[in-house]
Amino acid sequence: MTTPSPSTPAPPSRLHLTAYALAQVVLAVPALVFLVLGIVGTATLVVWVGVAILAISVPSMRWIADRHRLMAARVLDIPVPRPYRPLPRGRPVEALLVVLRDPMTWRDLAWSVWAATFGFAVALICLLELLLVVTFPIWWFGLRPKMRARSSVDLWFLAASRTEHLEQRVQVLTETRADLVDHSAAELRRLERDLHDGAQARLVALSMSLGLADQLFADDPEGARRLVSDARATTSAAIGDLRSVVRGIHPPVLADRGLVGAVQALALDMALPVRVDAVLDGRPAAPVESAVYFAVAECLTNVAKHARAEHAWVTLGHEDGRLRAVVGDDGSGGADPARGSGMLGVRRRLAAFDGTMTVSSPPRGPTLVTLEVPCDLSSPRTTPSSGPA
Repeated sequence: MTTPSPSTPAPPSRLHLTAYALAQVVLAVPALVFLVLGIVGTATLVVWVGVAILAISVPSMRWIADRHRLMAARVLDIPVPRPYRPLPRGRPVEALLVVLRDPMTWRDLAWSVWAATFGFAVALICLLELLLVVTFPIWWFGLRPKMRARSSVDLWFLAASRTEHLEQRVQVLTETRADLVDHSAAELRRLERDLHDGAQARLVALSMSLGLADQLFADDPEGARRLVSDARATTSAAIGDLRSVVRGIHPPVLADRGLVGAVQALALDMALPVRVDAVLDGRPAAPVESAVYFAVAECLTNVAKHARAEHAWVTLGHEDGRLRAVVGDDGSGGADPARGSGMLGVRRRLAAFDGTMTVSSPPRGPTLVTLEVPCDLSSPRTTPSSGPA
């Protein structure tokens, strides 16, 4: 017999289930009201009155559906993601079209009919069985099956079907592929610019210096030696530029020391104290390792430029098949990913691996940037480490 993990939530008790039934009874009335408003708003779209009605009824209906989706997920003990399509910001007409084309909008309307009729009856029966003393045994033994049946029907309406899930998955992959192509093109342009303005310019100067030195060797050996000395300095600078470009593609420290060592090296280069706490029992795949490294580097750069922080920290770990990095600081807060291209670039870079980035940055801080990427770790090639850098 296995013992449940302490982190696994216990199933809802009978009193919790009864509280869910009470919430379902209370929410049945507004669900019916917003159902009527949704139908009226759709019918009056041609005169634009329906836009204002839908602007109220659709978010309200989705809020009620989210509450039922959460209750059903807890009753059945299964994860149920929010299935709605993302809405474009600042473009109300396109957002309205997305809402109307989203099949979950119409499934919410169909569910509200069930919730206001048969679902309402099931929840009300569960309440009355507790309130009436003679039906207490029926409540005790029959509450859980009835609530599970009600939750199953709720999720039949409110959870995305397999086809809809695959359609959403295709849409996400299409968007991330387009972002990755744009990001790769931008990286290629950056590399071309760095090589053209840096190493190439220095190598051209080197070639000219050596050509002049060759002409001066017979008449002015001292001047030729000075030109050769300048050419040697130019060679060193060109090598430095090439190393900088290589670090922008794949840092040698990442290949040599792994993600933990590379992040610790980043922390050592920061002007403010940065603590690194990392425990990794192996190494992720090289592309994932590189993406997380550059994401952490961008976050630390933002801390140095904008946060006005005194301390920062980075935590790295791997749990439940996900590599998780958290970059935090005690600065002024107020970070908004939509206002800068750097954080959007981090999000696009991680999205190529089904990764996510979440930002918590209230005014006056602290700021926490959480990076998560699903991946497996290979056999240990680096020593797990934890400590300040």
